[in-house]
Amino acid sequence: MDGVRRRARQADVAKLAGVSQATVSAVINGRGPEAGIPEQTVQRVLEAVRQLGYVANPAARSLRGKRNRLLGVYTFESIFPLDQLDFYHEFLVGIEQQAVADGYDLVLFASTEDLDGRRRVYSDGVNRLALADGSVLLGVEPGSTELARLAAEGYPFVHIGRRTVPGTEVAWVGADYASATRDTVGRLAALGHRRIAYVTGPDRMEVFLDKEAGYRAGCADVGLPELMYVTSQLDPAWVDAAHAGGVTAVLAENEPLARQLVAALGERGLTAPADMSVVVLVTMAESGWSSLRIPRNEMGRGAVKMLTRILAGSDDPGDHQQLLPCGLPEDHMIGPPRA
Repeated sequence: MDGVRRRARQADVAKLAGVSQATVSAVINGRGPEAGIPEQTVQRVLEAVRQLGYVANPAARSLRGKRNRLLGVYTFESIFPLDQLDFYHEFLVGIEQQAVADGYDLVLFASTEDLDGRRRVYSDGVNRLALADGSVLLGVEPGSTELARLAAEGYPFVHIGRRTVPGTEVAWVGADYASATRDTVGRLAALGHRRIAYVTGPDRMEVFLDKEAGYRAGCADVGLPELMYVTSQLDPAWVDAAHAGGVTAVLAENEPLARQLVAALGERGLTAPADMSVVVLVTMAESGWSSLRIPRNEMGRGAVKMLTRILAGSDDPGDHQQLLPCGLPEDHMIGPPRA
């Protein structure tokens, strides 16, 4: 029995045309001119496509550049959650709701992982997101190199969360952590707190820098000293030192630090807010915490709206970056300092 002929791949086209697979990808996705590929090279690739009978995935965009009303969703970490209490769940619900409202289908990209577990947009020089008209990207891992490469290729994308990539304008929808943190410091000061500590981990990405900037601005507003603590572990000894230093309120930058702090207070027989006010600068899944209410559903919806505007031809830089307000913490762990 004759063997079944293997379907031609982009790698076969690249070999026959004598070009890189990235060049083949750009040509078959209609981005040859944008990528600066000479017309004779474009024709050579197209001739190789004809000779080999190469057929792109039928869901992909055609050589004429027609759109297929597919939006991609890509994360730099494994964060496609099913649990409604997961932090990322509301982002994805918002993305889905807005895509349905706008008449788009969604495709979830898992991509490939390196040996270190990090995900990559590009595999063998090919943009794996090119199947979709554009993509919404999210995740803590910044992926700055790949964001810059996507932008240089002209691939439409919007990042959920503010991102700064040197030399590149990145479209993003973020939460206004700075203003919310600043207002929280003012609220604590109005209750009588005069030594408000800020505890943070060693990682300093945009989301954390925004919160820190809000804390510093809040302290400046009310004339209080900045008490910054960089640590990955809060224990009873830290609580003892904080009490000895007159700290009566703490802003915890992330959930692990907040949980460690409350546990350490408990080991000393202390509680929040009776002995120390505690604010978490991220949305907590359980009730009973004083935490920022991050507009995750709205951010997911906003990212899709922004992406569809970009796909429609909007090139206004002011339309490509948006901060949404956070809800301020409730009173669960906030109270006046002990007399």
